[in-house]
Amino acid sequence: MAQSEQLPVQQAREGQPAAWDTLFRRYQLPLFVYVFELVHHEQTSLDLVQETFIAAAKHIGSLREDDKFGSWLFGIAHQKCLLLWRKKGGKEILLDEIPDAPDEGIESPDDFLIRHEQEAEFMSLLNELPLPQRSVLLLHFVEDFSLEEIARITETQIGTVKSRLHYAKKSLRKLLEAKNENTP
Repeated sequence: MAQSEQLPVQQAREGQPAAWDTLFRRYQLPLFVYVFELVHHEQTSLDLVQETFIAAAKHIGSLREDDKFGSWLFGIAHQKCLLLWRKKGGKEILLDEIPDAPDEGIESPDDFLIRHEQEAEFMSLLNELPLPQRSVLLLHFVEDFSLEEIARITETQIGTVKSRLHYAKKSLRKLLEAKNENTP
């Protein structure tokens, strides 16, 4: 997320549709990817992204710093995911299938299959982590948010974010080692 990026947040606050269109185009895909990695269901992810933007439009007046719009928006999406998770009784939505990786056209079919298999294995391991740890990993390594921004998004202390990130990495390492021990 580019810090120097000028976003029309003030214009959106004033109700200008073109500003909301710009913000939607900028954040729609990153939000979808983040939400999908938490709920593992395409239609539910699309619905949650839409609900996130509706909530953002209703509550943009509460945003104090325009340059924090991205982390504020991800925070809304994060809370929507947690609400869904709680409604499901703490049970996560199961992963139907791992989406196909885009074909870059330059790698061999063997390389593509190996990469796809490695991504599938990694996502499978990632899915074994508790939601708070998985969320922090995705926000930090996939969405490139700072620890401070993740603390705001998840509404936790920065020490909690650091702890979750540490234990998530440690857990992933153990899962990978266990998987490698069981692989012939």
